[in-house]
Amino acid sequence: MNEVKILGVGGSPRKNGNTDILLDSFLKGAESAGVKTKKVHLKEYSIESCIGCEACRKDGTCTRSHDGMELLYPQIEEAKGLILGSPVYNYNVTAEMKTFIDRLYPFYEFTEQRPGPYLSKLEDQGRKALVFTVCEQVLADEMGFTLEAISMPLEALGYEIFDRFEATGYFSKGAVLKDGDILEKAFEAGKKLALNLK
Repeated sequence: MNEVKILGVGGSPRKNGNTDILLDSFLKGAESAGVKTKKVHLKEYSIESCIGCEACRKDGTCTRSHDGMELLYPQIEEAKGLILGSPVYNYNVTAEMKTFIDRLYPFYEFTEQRPGPYLSKLEDQGRKALVFTVCEQVLADEMGFTLEAISMPLEALGYEIFDRFEATGYFSKGAVLKDGDILEKAFEAGKKLALNLK
C-alpha cells in the first residue's frame, strides 16, 4: 500500500444514474490530485449474501462463496482510500451495497470469546473514506439511515470517515448533470480526500 489508491464503489442498480455520475466526479477530483483510482459498479459483480457461517473467522477470508468479492477483496486491501455511494432505498442503502458491506466481515479478527473483542486487519493504516448518498426528497431527514449504514461499518473496520456527502432532490436519471454546482462540489471533495491521503 505504498502508492496511494482510491477505490470508488457504486451501489446503485441503475448504471449511469445519479450515483454513478457523482462517483465519477469524486474520482476525477481524486485523479486531479495525482492519485490512482478504480471504479467498481456493484451491479456488474455477482456477490452472494453473507449467511453468517463464520468460516472466515477460521480461514481468514470467505471460503463459502466463490464470487465477485474474491475480485474485490485485494482491491480493497490495496486502496488507502474508499469512496462508497448509494441511492436511498426505503431510508437505507440498496441491497447491492448492503451485501457488499456484509461481505467485508472477513477483514475482522475475533477472539474465541463470544461475544468478545475484535480487531480489524485494516485498522491503524491511515485509511480514509468518503461516503455519499443520493435522495429524491429535498430534506436530508428523508435519507433515513443511509449514510450511517455505510459509514459505521467502515469506522468499525478502521477507516476515518473523511466526508459525508449528501445529494438531495435528484431522482430522474442523470438529473445531477444539470447541476454544475454539485458536480463541482463532488470533484473538490474527491480532490481533498486524495490530498489528505498523500
